Amino acid sequence: MNLHIIKKKGILLLFAVVAIANFTRCQPEDSFTDNGLTPASVDASFTVTPVEGKVNVYRIAAQPKGVIRSLWDTGTGLAEGKMDFEISLPDAGTYTISHTAIGAGGATAVLAQDIVVATSDPVKGNILAGGKLTNSDDWSKWTVTNPASSANIAFASGSATLTASGWAGNGIYQAINVVAGKKYVIDMLTSSTTGCSNTWFEVYCGYSAPVTGTDYSEGGKLRALSTWDGCATAAFSGKISAVGCKAENNLGIFTATQTGTAYLVIRGGGEDMKAGIKIQNIEMRPSL
Repeated sequence: MNLHIIKKKGILLLFAVVAIANFTRCQPEDSFTDNGLTPASVDASFTVTPVEGKVNVYRIAAQPKGVIRSLWDTGTGLAEGKMDFEISLPDAGTYTISHTAIGAGGATAVLAQDIVVATSDPVKGNILAGGKLTNSDDWSKWTVTNPASSANIAFASGSATLTASGWAGNGIYQAINVVAGKKYVIDMLTSSTTGCSNTWFEVYCGYSAPVTGTDYSEGGKLRALSTWDGCATAAFSGKISAVGCKAENNLGIFTATQTGTAYLVIRGGGEDMKAGIKIQNIEMRPSL
């Protein structure tokens, strides 16, 4: 009896599949428009709320209806994200938060909001001056390590781009004040539209002042991109903490052994950097 029932159900299912196939074959292509499966739009709206008890921390919450995927740009490039998360903005300034919402059928919408931070966090603030590289005032806070080099540092609004060929190298540095026993986390947004060939890009911090025309190496590499280690060979964009390679050269932490003046040095070069490596939002913050 059970076998008979299974066979009967199988025959009925076969007839149903054939009927559906015949029905869909007879429908015009536009018959599926506005059928609820392929919405014409999706809502990318989101709210921004200060988190009580936390300094310069904000809750970002997107409306979830009809959204199956969220991409966010919080100042470090577009990346996959959650619908509800917190973001820390330690430094005073205006920040644009952009949300790309993707719905069923590929419907896409983009919405951006500005967050204005009035006062920097006194604990987590950036100890670097001019780290945003916004204008000539910011640029003046940095010294080019090798101004005579054929490798070029080009400052622009919000960035500095290093280009080099023929194994030339160059960089920038800044004097900073550090406190013995404290750890400082170094990061920055790095990108290239082309990738590079036989190229290095390194970050150091030490107590000896850089000497023009020499390669600074005190303290060892704290951040690094290297085509020999497998990164920066193709176009990329992201914080160097994420896109850098060889973990032991990309820890990003400077531990101060004495109180006083130290020097943050960013340098690179190579055989052919092509479009170059762009640097943005350079940060050095006390580790909590």
